[in-house]
Amino acid sequence: MKVIILAGGKGTRGKPYTEYFPKAMTPINGKPMIDYIVRYLKSFNFVKEIIIISDYNGLGGQIKNYYGNQKNIKFIQDSQSGTGGDLLHIEKELKDESEFLLWFVDNLCAVDIKKMRSVFKEKNSSACIATRTKRKEETGFAVVEDGIIKEFKEKPIMKLQLSECLGIYMLGKEIIEKIKKKKNQKQVNLSYDILEQLSKEGKVSAYDIAEKEWIDAESPMVLERNEKLVAKIIKQMGL
Repeated sequence: MKVIILAGGKGTRGKPYTEYFPKAMTPINGKPMIDYIVRYLKSFNFVKEIIIISDYNGLGGQIKNYYGNQKNIKFIQDSQSGTGGDLLHIEKELKDESEFLLWFVDNLCAVDIKKMRSVFKEKNSSACIATRTKRKEETGFAVVEDGIIKEFKEKPIMKLQLSECLGIYMLGKEIIEKIKKKKNQKQVNLSYDILEQLSKEGKVSAYDIAEKEWIDAESPMVLERNEKLVAKIIKQMGL
């Protein structure tokens, strides 16, 4: 199976840091964030190739320089046509794949992609999205009855009313055909232009990450504020 890592984007939420390096190269314990993802993916023996999409004419060139000619890693220039457009741009790379994994580079999580792949197949899905239904809050909560606080709950684990979606998708090859129908659009957003309609058809399944931790590392500041969480995730990844 092939894995696509989306490592493009402007990194605007990470400025001023991302004026000097791409989000993917944000350092964690002396190694770039993307390297934790790549090494984790390589721990699954069915992952045969990793394709990294970035702007190699800009700061993304740092990613290419870091990996050099490492085996089973391929670099594709960002098409600047949205998440869906990027997949259409690399259609030939996926022609022999019945399914593939799409991973947004700012997502750190020890998702069991073997189990996720099983859910994808069992549900006869066109797409399967990693989700979570529980989250540890960063602030204090209280149990209130008739306007009186009965008990304090410090940073509790809360059950979410709605499932929270990670930027980690298992996708079937038919997704490419769906994107082709939107090719006249300048930008094709995978979630809103493709998956939203498929969800109405019952073709998008969910894989609950359960007790696994997750962080959307949108900026270096987020990683700094959540140092202990990041360390826990890396440990869950076995790295």
